[in-house]
Amino acid sequence: MRESIGRYAVTGVLGEGGMGVVYEAFDRTLARPLAIKMLRPAAIIDGAARDRLLFEARSAASLNHPAICQLYEVGDCDGELYLAMELLQGESLAARLARGQLPVAEAGSTALGVLAGIEAIHRNGLVHRDLKPSNIFLTPHGVKVLDFGVATPMARPHDETALRLTLPGMTVGTPRYASPEQLQGQPADVRTDLFAMGLVLYEMLAGRPPFMGGSALEILHAMLYEQPPVLTGGPAVAALDRVIQRALRKEPAERYPTADAMAQDVRAALALGTTDTGADARPLTRLIVLPLRVLRPDPETDFLAFSLADAITSSLSGLQSLVVRSSAVAGSIGADAADVKHLAGQAQVDVVLMGTLLRAGPQIRVSTQLVDAAAGTVLWSHTAQAPVGDLFSLQDDLSSRIVDSLSLPLTTRERKQLRQDVPASPRAFDHFLRGNELSRAARHWTEALHRYEQALLEDPRYAPAWAELGRMQRMIGKYVGEDTSDRFARAESALKKALELNPDLTAAENIYAHLEVDLGRAEQAMVRLLTRARGRPADPELFAGLTHACRYCGLLTASLASAEQARRLDPRVRTSVAHTHFMLGQYDRVIEFEPEGIPYIRNLGLVMLGRTAEAAASLDGIDMSLANRMTCYTRSLRAQLRGQVAGAIEPLMELYDVPDPEARYYVARALAYLGQPALALPLLASVVEEGFFCLPAFARDPWLDSLRGAPEFSAITARAEARHRQAVISFLSTEGDRLLGAPHPV
Repeated sequence: MRESIGRYAVTGVLGEGGMGVVYEAFDRTLARPLAIKMLRPAAIIDGAARDRLLFEARSAASLNHPAICQLYEVGDCDGELYLAMELLQGESLAARLARGQLPVAEAGSTALGVLAGIEAIHRNGLVHRDLKPSNIFLTPHGVKVLDFGVATPMARPHDETALRLTLPGMTVGTPRYASPEQLQGQPADVRTDLFAMGLVLYEMLAGRPPFMGGSALEILHAMLYEQPPVLTGGPAVAALDRVIQRALRKEPAERYPTADAMAQDVRAALALGTTDTGADARPLTRLIVLPLRVLRPDPETDFLAFSLADAITSSLSGLQSLVVRSSAVAGSIGADAADVKHLAGQAQVDVVLMGTLLRAGPQIRVSTQLVDAAAGTVLWSHTAQAPVGDLFSLQDDLSSRIVDSLSLPLTTRERKQLRQDVPASPRAFDHFLRGNELSRAARHWTEALHRYEQALLEDPRYAPAWAELGRMQRMIGKYVGEDTSDRFARAESALKKALELNPDLTAAENIYAHLEVDLGRAEQAMVRLLTRARGRPADPELFAGLTHACRYCGLLTASLASAEQARRLDPRVRTSVAHTHFMLGQYDRVIEFEPEGIPYIRNLGLVMLGRTAEAAASLDGIDMSLANRMTCYTRSLRAQLRGQVAGAIEPLMELYDVPDPEARYYVARALAYLGQPALALPLLASVVEEGFFCLPAFARDPWLDSLRGAPEFSAITARAEARHRQAVISFLSTEGDRLLGAPHPV
């Protein structure tokens, strides 16, 4: 160890890093302790590099802020560059994280201290570029930001020096805490530091970095292309997670513009902490259960490939610490996805359950593997078999193994939930599984309904069968148009029975909320889902339902926030957010969506943007021979674009009494545009009374302009406004603003 550096007496070694050694020292002249960082000769190859580093260090030394470690001097000792700086008492954030995650309040307070220091750095025209836990020091008097060795002036247009990422022999900061632009060799600015701050805040809350992988290359790929797992743990954690998600956007323009702006949202999140004192922030594990691969085709049991996987998915849905990708997503990927890492990237999951199915006489043999997607390693393999007529034991065993192997922190209620829905009869479960397979295609809905009825004859207390029976009754009533009122009544009765038997059945709750919207009870559905979401923050289908219900109530900001949360939990979940963008007049966003089998809304968006030729060409390519309600919309729009007014009105009249007030809103606005106020006005009045009172749409929709002078229209909008105001009150009373981060839900 050296004895002295210039006028400083060296008293110890504090640490070593890639660029040099940090010594504890004593300033003989000013009689004070300090730290000295001596740069390694290899870090400075030529005079130009030395001059640049001197300039940057002197710029950092000019900063004077309580959250910044003060730089006293930049000097030269026998040709070696050194930095003399404030000696701190305490420990680095890295050392603190080695003992585990921080409590929510402590993590938020630490983040605010760092952001204050970063804001000061930015105001002085510098970007830190190497913000990470080891460069954040926790002292008894607050946070200190350290190490300006790779700080750089902010990038300016056409400034070639701004393109320099590092001195020779140095890395750009630390790859795990680098931003996408740094990793891609692009200029750094203030938003680069804020990306790093998002990474650090996530790690403080979760106790692990947001981007994981089995190798450095996989981690870098995740940082460039993937989204971090959602954090859960209460309103404050949910709000901080939203802060993190914005800070970690891949495009710098989508991040916070300043450290102060980010700090404001952190403070707002911490203000929600009174209701979740001691809440534990944790990253959600994301699971997908793939359809089983059939080893030897058998007509009697092949349906189990999807249905058994679907049953496992359903049994695990609703757990607070687990996000289970929907069976629809798993089915679209298929059972033969050989590249697990590629599959995991597609579905954005952490673990994959995959396996094979083989019938051997009267037995079904299922061999499964649970695979860690990031590492590509098998967590466990398991082979089990059961009689063809008694398959529930297979599903129950696999669900339990998944929970145990992932060490999911289950609540008492969740443990009970996993054992709640046990069919009393093997035949009941067989009918249920066969119904699930049939329900995948609309042409088999009636047959699926019959299977669920058979399951309930075998076991009248099997709640999942009641829920699926309700779903089928709703789907047939709404989309086939067969005995709609009776179907809806039967659906409601079945769903109420399911929730009576199992109040925690997520599937029944979500289906019931959609049915309530259909029945004109959007406000009640919104309250139901908001109440549910407080205890089930990991359910993407629940937030997809909120997207729907909030829009019907005219709470469009809340609808967008719900859709964003649903997509963060499951990037491939289907929501109705395209309609929310339409009601906001954001037609350019509408055309980004093309829901399967529903091309009407996208083509209508093209029409609203004036891109009629493009819409006409798209509509000409759609098969209009199918007799269903969706083709009525598309036939009308195609006739309208051809100038055939009568041909456009005729299919709309087939939809005049469609059992969905939002669907009738689209009919009414089209009739108004086609010069039919006598038809449009009473339809709009019924729309509002029957549950679609989206006031912003009534106020801004240009196709309603021909009605605006009519007294009837004024009365309609007044009624919509009254219902809208009541919905806002219900939203705030249920703390929807806290849950969704939408303080202004309209």
